[in-house]
Amino acid sequence: MLQIGEFSRICQVSVKTLHHYGRIGLLVPAQVDRITGYRYYRTEQIDTMNYIQRLKRYGFSLEEIQSILTISDNKELADTLRRQKEKLKQEQQEMAIILNELQTHISVFERTGDIMDYQKNYTIEVKDSPCMNVLAHRAVMGVDEFGKYFSMLFERVPKEHVTPTGLNGSRYYDDEFNQESSDIEVFIEIKEKDKADTVIESCRCAMTLHRGGYSTLSEAYGAIVSWIMENGYETAGAPFERYTKTQFQSYSPEDWETEVYFPIRKKQ
Repeated sequence: MLQIGEFSRICQVSVKTLHHYGRIGLLVPAQVDRITGYRYYRTEQIDTMNYIQRLKRYGFSLEEIQSILTISDNKELADTLRRQKEKLKQEQQEMAIILNELQTHISVFERTGDIMDYQKNYTIEVKDSPCMNVLAHRAVMGVDEFGKYFSMLFERVPKEHVTPTGLNGSRYYDDEFNQESSDIEVFIEIKEKDKADTVIESCRCAMTLHRGGYSTLSEAYGAIVSWIMENGYETAGAPFERYTKTQFQSYSPEDWETEVYFPIRKKQ
């Protein structure tokens, strides 16, 4: 048996952390002296502690690790690790996008001396949006769930014998945006009007083109809203996006293009 100090030194984890793990039931001491309160661990618990530390490095939360430690089925355990691998790969891709954005921001700032110059690079047009025949799914969702709902739509394509145009988009119905839970409609454009869930009719819009990753789309939205307020217009419907260049067409994130539309009308 190892005293908590020895166990802490061997596993290179603080005594405070071990106390916390014991309180939440993640790693409970093998024995606690009822008189002194000293905690003791079995040598085989070293392997468990090292396993916990490895799972933490993989990005699992303590709550998730508690659940993983109860998994006895090898396939279920392998599937859990594979899902985490895919999650980390996505985070790695997102971090690469952010690093690229940061480098661009630094370069523009050094050239212009204006730390917010990137917000002035949007050209706003007043134009009629395209009329779109769409397969659509509207739900309260988080932005990280777009892929799931788009997959549901694409599964319908061969079943319903429709022809996608290659352009997809989304509409936002809430007055306030919540990244975790908003009233959003995702859609894919199709050629067949008679097979569409709905037709998004053409309307007068303030429109701009956003280039780059989706994490900075708020800058395009900010530019449009500012333009609307400064030019005597008001919004007249749910804003929407059309994804014209994406990763699915083998474009790198800095080359992605998104058309952002705000239906508008002149203020009375």
